[in-house]
Amino acid sequence: MTIDPWLLERLVCPATRTPLRYDAERHELVSEVAGVAYPVRDGVPVLLVEVARRLPSRL
Repeated sequence: MTIDPWLLERLVCPATRTPLRYDAERHELVSEVAGVAYPVRDGVPVLLVEVARRLPSRL
């Protein structure tokens, strides 16, 4: 399953208002700025800060 490119261009992180990157392997929308990933369930992005997964910090 993929995210429609038109939709992806318009989606932003609800916490930072920055663009998101789609990770097709993990079915997540990644916010590099916030350091979180939002799940995509049945093709629907779940853009809730409460359900976002924290990304491992890069040193």
